[in-house]
Amino acid sequence: MARPYLPSLFGRGEETLGSLFRDVEKVFDEFSRRSPFTFGDDASAFAGPKIDVAETKDAIDVTAELPGVEEKDIELTLSEGLLTIRGEKKSERNEQDAKKNWYAVERSYGSFSRSIALPFEPTSDKVEAKFDKGVLRVHLPKPPEAASKQQKIEIKKG
Repeated sequence: MARPYLPSLFGRGEETLGSLFRDVEKVFDEFSRRSPFTFGDDASAFAGPKIDVAETKDAIDVTAELPGVEEKDIELTLSEGLLTIRGEKKSERNEQDAKKNWYAVERSYGSFSRSIALPFEPTSDKVEAKFDKGVLRVHLPKPPEAASKQQKIEIKKG
């Protein structure tokens, strides 16, 4: 049985459909490998760092990935129960780079900001922040009144 001919606006039948499929697959692959900082089509705008937030009975710990950012370019503020991480990842390109033919540009640069709402107002002099190997760790101890307000609620059947 002969294969049916699949006409296409893009070229010759089945052969072109395979090529189209590969092109679509490539677009999705490139999209999935985008930097965590890339926002929309503007590579200079940052969506903010990826974070982990963990809570214990005594504190909240925030960990933020900031690859390629220097400690001096990070600002950490605490105001009315809102922890904000701001900073800038500076471009490493120079005048020599303008003469290059770029085949892939996936790394992005620019300012970023990320805010985390806290369920309590931490005592700012007890908050600890450490930055090592592109990872920012912030430890926010709960004030005694916040730690004691937590209570377990029993869940009853049906």
